[in-house]
Amino acid sequence: MNRAQALFKALTDAGLDTCFANPGTSEIQLAYEIGTTKGVCTVLCLQENTVTGAADGYARMAGKPAFTLLHVGSGFANGVANIHNASRANTMMVNVVGANATCHQPNFAEHEFIKGNIVNC
Repeated sequence: MNRAQALFKALTDAGLDTCFANPGTSEIQLAYEIGTTKGVCTVLCLQENTVTGAADGYARMAGKPAFTLLHVGSGFANGVANIHNASRANTMMVNVVGANATCHQPNFAEHEFIKGNIVNC
């Protein structure tokens, strides 16, 4: 079992079954595994702000958690306003943020919030 499989197994074992996603190239393994994970409905969105807003609305309406798949740190930054709204409403949401390969991080530090220091909120 690889790390992507382990992540989605943990999420589905916890009862999460709907993923709102805007994956990029750094999340290709996650995008592949989510497509092969049974019991997960994936909603592809065109921008991270839409991803987090849709996940927030879904979780509020369904009364159960949603999870998101966001493209690197800058994508997380695009969606952070709706993550803030969800937090203020005590909405249950899990946000998965991809990261560039470590060999690319010195070239694209802005994608990783400078050196890849994305932490749990």
